[in-house]
Amino acid sequence: MTIPADASLVLAPDAPAHANQFALLGQRRFAPFFWTQFAGAANDNLFKFAFTVMVTYQLQLGWMPPAMAGLAIGALFILPFLLFSATSGQLTDKYDKTKMIRFVKNLEIVIMGIAAWGFMRADAAVLLGCVFLMGLHSTLFGPVKYAYLPQVLEAHELTGGNGVVEMGTFVAILLGQVAGGLLVAVPQIGHTAVAVACVLLALAGRGVAQAIPRTPATDPGLRINWNPVSETWHNLKLAHGNLVVFRSLLGISWMWFFGAVFLSQFPSFAKEVLHGDEQVASLLLVVFSVGIGIGSLLCETLSRRQVEIGLVPLGAIGMSVFAIDLYFASRALPASAEMGLGAFVGRSAHWHVMADLGLLSLFAGLYSVPMYALIQLRSQATHRARIIAANNILNALFMIASAVIAGALLKAGFTVPQIFLFTGIANAVVAFYIFMLMPEYLLRFVAWVLTRFVYRFDVRGSEHIPIEGPAVLVCNHVSFIDAVLLMAASPRPIRFLMDHQIFRVPVLGGLFRLAKAIPIAPQKEDPAAYEAAFAQAVQVLREGDLLAIFPEGAITRDGQLQPFKGGVMKILDGARAQGLEVPAVPMALTNLWGSYFSRVEVRGGQNVAMVRPFRRGWFSRVGLHVGSAMRPADVAPDALQARVSGLLST
Repeated sequence: MTIPADASLVLAPDAPAHANQFALLGQRRFAPFFWTQFAGAANDNLFKFAFTVMVTYQLQLGWMPPAMAGLAIGALFILPFLLFSATSGQLTDKYDKTKMIRFVKNLEIVIMGIAAWGFMRADAAVLLGCVFLMGLHSTLFGPVKYAYLPQVLEAHELTGGNGVVEMGTFVAILLGQVAGGLLVAVPQIGHTAVAVACVLLALAGRGVAQAIPRTPATDPGLRINWNPVSETWHNLKLAHGNLVVFRSLLGISWMWFFGAVFLSQFPSFAKEVLHGDEQVASLLLVVFSVGIGIGSLLCETLSRRQVEIGLVPLGAIGMSVFAIDLYFASRALPASAEMGLGAFVGRSAHWHVMADLGLLSLFAGLYSVPMYALIQLRSQATHRARIIAANNILNALFMIASAVIAGALLKAGFTVPQIFLFTGIANAVVAFYIFMLMPEYLLRFVAWVLTRFVYRFDVRGSEHIPIEGPAVLVCNHVSFIDAVLLMAASPRPIRFLMDHQIFRVPVLGGLFRLAKAIPIAPQKEDPAAYEAAFAQAVQVLREGDLLAIFPEGAITRDGQLQPFKGGVMKILDGARAQGLEVPAVPMALTNLWGSYFSRVEVRGGQNVAMVRPFRRGWFSRVGLHVGSAMRPADVAPDALQARVSGLLST
């Protein structure tokens, strides 16, 4: 694996290769951090849910009626995210993240000590103050949580690591809420039990945090701006500086909007639509949490252990399909008396509802995890935490907007199923808009589908594809979808220099335009376009991106490697003239000749492609072999051709 030479990736000594994401739970660089954040999320929700139940069922407060309790507690918890996220991001970039985690866990112990006193006295005012303080605790921990992972995990581990953390967070939320509801309801000793549990969880989290390895500060010279308003604006501008990252932040915030609509409506949905009691409402939360967890864990398997943003459109499609189907599954349920959990589960119509709910949350997990991993991978290390802080600000704003819009729809006479239908349709519209702004997501989705459902795609030597900096990828040209296969193999976007005629191919031409491929015409045919293409290619390298070229100049007509032309030398010489020493990475596509997208001889001696779909059957095996990078001084057409030929024979 090529490791970036900066402070953003410091591997702990116990960082061996592992079989799957769960192996990370046995490693010191990940396991203590995972259990620290797990304990924190569980404690947040145990405390908040126990307090909500206490105010709703046990206390009679004239100044806070039960119907307002959940809203007030939720608003107080979110408020610190708006006020202090910008400051939190700065502190995380400036200081050792391990020290920040331990400081936050110390703060949690103090807050839970005060909350324990509030529970013992049944003092709602004190507990409301603690809700705000726990919101501050989560605000401080948020940037650390997502900035820590890319500092200790390799690039190919980010998806799996984020999936485990996302799964753990939702399991912790679920367990915390269940424990809080059960403990506070215990006769005579319920408040004491909650107080003790909150303090013990805080102590456990702090104890585990002591084992987290040191992580050096990424920007120790940063000067802290303590003005939250100006720094919030600065953070949003900083995030906007990288449009791919910023639009991914918006995509994640939309997911929180989507999820908040469903979570906030579960009690009403359970009571008014499903005719169930409190246990049914809790079951909906369990199904939703389990779905998110399963979807998050599936990301590593479906992405083949790379940051695969092609899963994001798949997730968006699933979220809309099952949100809309949830409307149809629930709108026609007959009226009935209030049911307990056993009676509810005993009706087959309710299984359709639970399946929709579980699947839409599963696809939400597929949607969110790759986006988090992409932000971590592509954010500059020195201000990664501030980017994540900007995400927390946007998340809070979107969640507030979801509450306002859902409330307005209810006031306008919408039913809960209709709100779910509206959200599903809105998700499809928003997703389409995002994917048109960022075609990389859509292109990677096409590549992901092609390499999972049309071919069995095996990539060897993917560690030789640089994860940062410019490079020229040099590959043999076998079919019309070679570029799509290279996209699927690379964790980074690739710009392609391609024969202008391929842009005339239906569908594929549109995809290559979306990919911003650079069309090149023969010099004799159009000298101006020829020179402009090479100028664009050099500009791609100047911007630090990957450029791919097929130096044979055309798709092979007989399956054999053709002589390499001198275009790659022209590109490297142009880059050298700009002061860039750019490596060339040889690649070889294997076993693709004879497939639908390659040329084949038909009757009459014609050599054509794209006839007789699936002429080799479904899931035919194809491969990509990636060789080690060649220094610019060693690159020549003959040498490159020899390297690619050698890869074809391995």
